Order: sequence, then structure tokens, then C-alpha cells
Amino acid sequence: MTTYTATVTVRLKRGVLDPEAETTKRALERLGFELDALRSADQFEVDLDAESAEAAADRADEMAERLLANPTIHDYDVEVAES
Repeated sequence: MTTYTATVTVRLKRGVLDPEAETTKRALERLGFELDALRSADQFEVDLDAESAEAAADRADEMAERLLANPTIHDYDVEVAES
């Protein structure tokens, strides 16, 4: 078994209201930054033992589907690296 770090990034789907991002976008614009759009995201890093990077990604994907993300309103990405 090898130890892997799976990074799961969860964000709201396009079209779903994101009040945190809107507030931050307005603040950045007041500071002089020009933005077309801004989206907030949560990131989870999970250390786990698995037979392969693919197996670690599958486990992290299951974690996202079952708890970390709500597939109705969230998109998520999983990246895996050997620890």
C-alpha cells in the first residue's frame, strides 16, 4: 500500500447563487481589481493508503459523492498525488 494525498475541490455549479463570492468580488473591485467573475470553493485534502493512484482517486470520488459535495448544486474535482 502507498500513501496518497487526494485533494477534493468543491464549488457551486454555474448559475447557483454564491453570496460569498459576490461579496468578495465587490470588495476586490473596490480595491481596483477588474474581474469578470469570481467563484468560491472549498478544498479538502485527504491522506489515504491505496493500492494505486487510481484506487485513491476512486475512494476520494466516493467521499465527495457521499459527503463532501452535494451533486445537485456542486461540481467537484479530485487530484491525487503520492505522499
